[in-house]
Amino acid sequence: MILRISLCFSLLFIGTSCESDTTKKDLKDALTIYASFDEGIQADFALGDPKMYSIPSRKALDSIQIGLHKKDVSIAKEKGLHGDALHYGTDSKGYIYYVSKDNIAYNSSNWNGAISFWLSLDPATDLEPGYCDPIQITDVSYNDASIWVDFTKENPRDFRLGVIGDKTSWKKNQEIKDNDDADFITQLLPVDKPPFARGTWTHILINFSGLNTDQGETSFYINGVLKGERKGIADPFTWDLEKSNIYLGLGYIGLMDELSIFNRSLTEKEITTLYTLENGVHTILK
Repeated sequence: MILRISLCFSLLFIGTSCESDTTKKDLKDALTIYASFDEGIQADFALGDPKMYSIPSRKALDSIQIGLHKKDVSIAKEKGLHGDALHYGTDSKGYIYYVSKDNIAYNSSNWNGAISFWLSLDPATDLEPGYCDPIQITDVSYNDASIWVDFTKENPRDFRLGVIGDKTSWKKNQEIKDNDDADFITQLLPVDKPPFARGTWTHILINFSGLNTDQGETSFYINGVLKGERKGIADPFTWDLEKSNIYLGLGYIGLMDELSIFNRSLTEKEITTLYTLENGVHTILK
C-alpha cells in the first residue's frame, strides 16, 4: 500500500514537472526580447537589435547614441529582483529605449503580444509631480498608436494601462486636451491604490490580441492577478516600424528589472509561471 501511494505521488510530481517544463518552453518560444540588466544594458536575448539607445528628444534623430546616456540612470548592483536592476535616480531629460523592429511582433492586420516587467518604488514619495510612464511603446506619442502604463500626476496616484489606437481614429474633438477627453479616458484601464512599495518588487503584465482588427483585446495583470480588461478595440494601430521604440522610464524614479516581451498574449498559467519563476526569465532560457 505504501509503495502504491509513493508511486502515485511520484507520477503526480513527474506530471506536474513535465507540465511546468512545457509551459516554460512555450514562453521561451514566444519570447522576442529580454533584458535582465544583470550584465549591463544590452538585452540578454533579442530577435532584433539588442542594444539600448539614448536620445535627448524624440525629434533629435541626429543625436541618437548607442548606450545609456541619460542623467541619473544607471545599473544598480545587486538591487534587482534577481541580480542587478536599472535604477532611475531623478526625472532627467532625454529618453532611453530598445528599438521595436523584430523585438515587437508588430502586425498590420492582426497584432498580438505580451509585455512583462518589474518595478520597485513608492509612487507617493519617489515620483516627482506629473505623469510617469515606466514603459511606452509607440512610433509617435502616448496618444497615437501606443501601448503604455502610467502613474497619474497627483497623489494618491492611480496606475493605468493605455492601449491607444491611431489618434485620427479615436480623437473626435481636437480642441479638448486628452486628459479631459472622454474618448481618451474611456480607453484606459485604471488600478486604484496599486500595490507598489519601496523595497518591494511588483510584477506588471500587459496582454493584447487582435489589434488591427475590429475585435482587439487587452488585459492588465499585477502580481499575477487580473486587474482589468478591455474588448472590442477597433481603432487601427498604424506604425512606421522603423520609428517605433520601446521607451523605458519616462518620468520614472525607482528600480526596473526583468523586461520581457512576447509575440502573443499569454495564458493565465503562463502569466503565473512568469510571475513565480525562481531565477527570472533566465530560467526559461536555459
